[in-house]
Amino acid sequence: MERFKHKIKNTVLGALIIFSIAGCNDDFFDTQPDNLLSIESIFENRQQTERWWAGLFSSIQDIWAYPYNYQYGLMCDEMDASNWTNPSINSGAISADSYYFGFTGHYEKIRLATIFLENIDNNDEILALNNGPEIIRQYKGEAQFLRAYNYWVMMKHLGPVVIQPLEVGSPDGDYQIPRSTWSECIDFVLSEMAQAKEKLPVDYFQSGTAVVDGTQVGRINKMIVEAVESQILLYNASPLFNGNTELADFKNLDGTQLIPQTYDANKWTLAANAAKEAIDLAEANGKGLYQASGADAFTTAYNSVKNLYWDGWDVEGIWLRPSTGSYNWEIHCAPRSTQNTGYNGLAVVQRLVDDFRMSDGESIEDSQTYTETGYSGSSTPYYAAGTNNMYVDREPRFYAWINFNGAVHPSIPRAGQPYVEFYNTGNSGKNGAPRDWPKTGYTVRKNTHPAFRSDQGTFGRPAMLIRLAELYLNYAEALNEADPGNSNILIYLNKVRVRAGLPELSAGMSQDEMRDQIRLERRVEFCFEAGHRFFDVRRWKIADKSDSYQGGVYYGMNMNEGTELSSDEFHTRVPAFTRTQWQRRYYFFPYGQNEMDRNKQLVQFPGY
Repeated sequence: MERFKHKIKNTVLGALIIFSIAGCNDDFFDTQPDNLLSIESIFENRQQTERWWAGLFSSIQDIWAYPYNYQYGLMCDEMDASNWTNPSINSGAISADSYYFGFTGHYEKIRLATIFLENIDNNDEILALNNGPEIIRQYKGEAQFLRAYNYWVMMKHLGPVVIQPLEVGSPDGDYQIPRSTWSECIDFVLSEMAQAKEKLPVDYFQSGTAVVDGTQVGRINKMIVEAVESQILLYNASPLFNGNTELADFKNLDGTQLIPQTYDANKWTLAANAAKEAIDLAEANGKGLYQASGADAFTTAYNSVKNLYWDGWDVEGIWLRPSTGSYNWEIHCAPRSTQNTGYNGLAVVQRLVDDFRMSDGESIEDSQTYTETGYSGSSTPYYAAGTNNMYVDREPRFYAWINFNGAVHPSIPRAGQPYVEFYNTGNSGKNGAPRDWPKTGYTVRKNTHPAFRSDQGTFGRPAMLIRLAELYLNYAEALNEADPGNSNILIYLNKVRVRAGLPELSAGMSQDEMRDQIRLERRVEFCFEAGHRFFDVRRWKIADKSDSYQGGVYYGMNMNEGTELSSDEFHTRVPAFTRTQWQRRYYFFPYGQNEMDRNKQLVQFPGY
């Protein structure tokens, strides 16, 4: 494992070439003289062909950059940044003319992938290389996967989508195409990914060795495909898409129902099997949950979950994006007490703060020791003396991922300001800036490097689009629905809990109790990460339930009060902001009105 880690970390920057090319791909083609630019000439030239191929990767979301993580976290019960921005879904103003999902960019990438697949076999320059036919085979596998993946991303946002023909059309073609049903969409993307997987290696190794070639990080391999298949099948089995009679009125113009109306229990079995296959393949190729070291069990867990994002990506990461906008993320999270100041505005809602457990694994509701009165008499490596007792003796992930009043500073602080102060007159309180303060009295700490300071960039690292912990919890969730009581449910759920410093859960829970534990674990483990919470509350159909309600009043600490750390007036739950009430139409985003106007066979999701 250490050799694997060393090799990747010394060479991963080479993989940035793919994304650098991808980033300038449109400019490259736009600046070619018209008389020189044709499909035939591009695919006769190796360099231009590989630029085209690299450009197919540019639609892969950067989960730590604006607007991805901000967008989804701000539209669910995770974050608020309404001093700066507030997505229109939060006010109810979202419409087909005002939406956040750029579906047209995904259709453009789908078309470019199809052109690539139709023409790559004509590139004699690549074919003449050593192992040229295998290179082209791998390129085709990646293009076919990315074409299907762009459809999957649209499906998560739009529900059933319009599937274009698998050949490049002509200007006079018929593009009046209705939505495919959800089941047809699922069958299509899974079929495409299965075909792609046959063309791809398990990973990209240095020639003649079992050592991963770090210059190839970010390329699509079988582990990635199987991980995405696991996600697709998990969503497909979930209540939003599996016997959802609430959406019986979502139909095409000919009356075809777009969401399956009959529940199919076997979908959970398929999802469980796919997750287990993805886990087995990943573990057989050196993947595991990242584990750091520490002086004791609590410190070990804290270091493991804190350092995961810069030290653990090559161990736990299944799908890696070499280029990521982590600086932009960190500076928006950073308290103003950060060296050279931070923007101090990605506020964490109180409900999520409350969902982190105590160090013994108990919820704050069940704990015999949790209290919101009184203050700590001494400091720890995680908080100052005088910190409110509601932040004392919490689980390691709480200290690693949340900035609270009295927290040890997450990165390089200003001189003499080792602790975060969110009370009104504190170093990061409301009184110090017109907009750069969190309405709830908390900011995000997750994926903030301890060496971060806003005037010196950041510690570079890839982003984990999918990591092994997701596969573990996919498997536990699907297996609990397919075969409740199966011993593997607890085994894989406990793997994630124990790494995070929580005690193992014991057998004997009901299926409903286990479901609640799995959902809570996803809520905490993936907070602020890859849009998981935004999509989970929808696919589970719990967005209208009281403990996960996606609207109404959200609470936090009283930012208008407090002149010292141990201020009772600050440590009072008050309404922090209000969003519109949940509406059924928020299950999906609308297709843009421009597309509705062009395609007369396209139906809008009811409510838009």
